[in-house]
Amino acid sequence: MATLYDKLGVQPNATGEEIKRAYRKAAMRWHPDRNAGAEEAARTAFQDIKDAYNILSDAAQRKVYDAVYAEQMRSWEARRQRMERERAEREEAARAAEQAAYAKMVALAMRFADEGYNRDVVFGALLGQQCEASLAGRIADSALALHASRQQQSVPAEPVVDEPVPPSEPAAARKDHEPATHGSTLGGLWYQFLNGLRF
Repeated sequence: MATLYDKLGVQPNATGEEIKRAYRKAAMRWHPDRNAGAEEAARTAFQDIKDAYNILSDAAQRKVYDAVYAEQMRSWEARRQRMERERAEREEAARAAEQAAYAKMVALAMRFADEGYNRDVVFGALLGQQCEASLAGRIADSALALHASRQQQSVPAEPVVDEPVPPSEPAAARKDHEPATHGSTLGGLWYQFLNGLRF
């Protein structure tokens, strides 16, 4: 919304002399006699300029106008901030709802995958929950991939059993199979080296 200062083309802190000069300049520009072919528009603008000057050139009226305008601006700013806050809250609520819906779809897909169903069944279950097709496909693929990864990790590895050394072997042969027990670091390293060569 244009202020009286805007209509005269001056700043709100303009001096009385600056307001007077601006009024004369604007009045000459918008005088109906100087705007042939656009007299009606010029007449309206000229009257607005006169009204603005009449208020701003009077110290008492200008003071009242400034006070009312300042209060109005505070009201507009408060309303703007409230609307911005409400918009941010709506967007946050929408994001939270979207995240909750996504988490629900992922949980459903994982449940079906863990129960052994294939991709088509998982995909169909998601579609049945009004999940968008492309998103349902991505969730189904991810759920089945995660399930397969869990299955692989849960398979126990075969234990590694050292070959037994027959008791009839001489002590020299047993040393090839057993680490040194006298605390020698070098002996332990040799044992690891020989063990690696053997296997």
